[in-house]
Amino acid sequence: MLVVGGGPVGLSLAMDLTQRGVGAIVAETRFAGEPPSVRCNHVSARTMEIFRRLGLADAVRDAGLPPEYPNDVAFRTTATGIEIGRIPIPCRAERYTRTDGPDGWWPTPEPPHRINQIYLEPVMFAHAAAMRGLRILNRTRVVDFEQREDGVLATASDLDNNQTREIFARYLVGCDGAHSNVRHRIGVALQGDNHLVDVQSTYIRTPHLLDMMQGPAWAIDCINPRCCGLMFAIDGRERWLIHDFLRPGERSSAALDRDRRIREILGVDASFGFEILGQENWTARRMLADRFRDGRVFLCGDAAHIWVPFAGYGMNAGIADAMNLSWMLAGVIKGWANEALLGVYEIERRPITDQVSRYAMATSLARTAQAGAIPEAIEQPGPEGDAARARIGRQAYDINVGQFCCGGLNFGYFYADSSVIAYDGEAAPAYNIYDFGQSTVPGCRTPHLWLGQQSLYDVLGPGFTLIRRDPQLDVGSLVAAAIDRGVPFAVVDIDARQSATLYSRKLTLIRPDQHIAWRGDRLPEDPAALIDLVRGARLAA
Repeated sequence: MLVVGGGPVGLSLAMDLTQRGVGAIVAETRFAGEPPSVRCNHVSARTMEIFRRLGLADAVRDAGLPPEYPNDVAFRTTATGIEIGRIPIPCRAERYTRTDGPDGWWPTPEPPHRINQIYLEPVMFAHAAAMRGLRILNRTRVVDFEQREDGVLATASDLDNNQTREIFARYLVGCDGAHSNVRHRIGVALQGDNHLVDVQSTYIRTPHLLDMMQGPAWAIDCINPRCCGLMFAIDGRERWLIHDFLRPGERSSAALDRDRRIREILGVDASFGFEILGQENWTARRMLADRFRDGRVFLCGDAAHIWVPFAGYGMNAGIADAMNLSWMLAGVIKGWANEALLGVYEIERRPITDQVSRYAMATSLARTAQAGAIPEAIEQPGPEGDAARARIGRQAYDINVGQFCCGGLNFGYFYADSSVIAYDGEAAPAYNIYDFGQSTVPGCRTPHLWLGQQSLYDVLGPGFTLIRRDPQLDVGSLVAAAIDRGVPFAVVDIDARQSATLYSRKLTLIRPDQHIAWRGDRLPEDPAALIDLVRGARLAA
């Protein structure tokens, strides 16, 4: 396998493939250890569940902000101004123990983690580099590739000496970002909304800002009549990332006076000192690739979809892409899955990423509408100002709690039209960006429960797992059918009384990506046919 791009999505894909026994090469243009962009600040609960399975959740959890630093989202007139609302989110020292707040009730062994990408990537890189069967080629750019009947022949350039090399792989996956060369090479077009809002992002260092605030917070949403800025604490001490969302008509003038805009967001005068560590002007979009695949070449992450990063779900959606694709690729390469299974990747993932992009766009539009209607009174003392602050604070909470505590995007989504899932006629629970319900309806994420002190997820096999609530049920014929076809398969017995609320059937078949493939109170009449369905053997080539 050749993975183009060594960011979080590419590394996740390569690690999962390697764990499944498939060798992977990652081609990455940066130096080993070169710091990434400071864009991403949030690892979702679903991604943390994946990291738990890959064996790096603890290392990721131990990195980032100081343990006691609040992960709250504060709404203020400026960073140093009046606080008008707050979304309470536990700091990492309390993340496993606190159950209050809008995300404390989630059914997961791994709650979300607030960590900037500059801390996340080194942890992922170190874990990947230590895995046998995974090779990372730094300072390497894949400049061309040719698809053949039995694989892909890629031409790669060494960026230090300009020498070229050829890399042959069964399949190639482009995880090379929003400006993906792989996407361009296979002629895939982006469709959607090309312009939502213009943004100036600035990475700063200032040792004095934290002491001037009402209290620390991971994110500070600055709301006033002059500007709309969203800040993230990077190290919990002196480094901050500031996003300045420009209002219509501000594009040219704002781009000329970054310093003034930053000071308006911070709420400081010209004497306040800060150092700019990095800056970028960009346009938020909602764009989706018209195809996620061309023959033996696939797209994951920002190469396949680009949207304004509300809900923190650019990277996280990309890692979900990678996990969906990985087990299918592994099945085909290891020989137990039909190659036609690979066509299911786009069928399952494209509708989900389209839906997530629309949730993110809706949040962006709601924030823009609110920013255009902020009264001058919000910064004034007295009853009129108090009333304005209370009203705007409630609005800000309602608009943003979904994107910062996006339970539906973590646990609610399901694959509705897959040809390798055995549907039984029951509809999956409705969900939105925040709300969801756990269910064993085929296509849904496997409902989590605790088996004493152990997570159900920790006892699932690496391949397909049959959860059995009645140990007296003979499932030998299904196991035999899987073994006969080389499908990795495990049976896990769980307590019927403990699981009855979540697991309404006696048998539930879990895919390698922890989505439900089938369920029933007894085995189907033809167990072999079920195994053939879920491994793609009944699909047309």
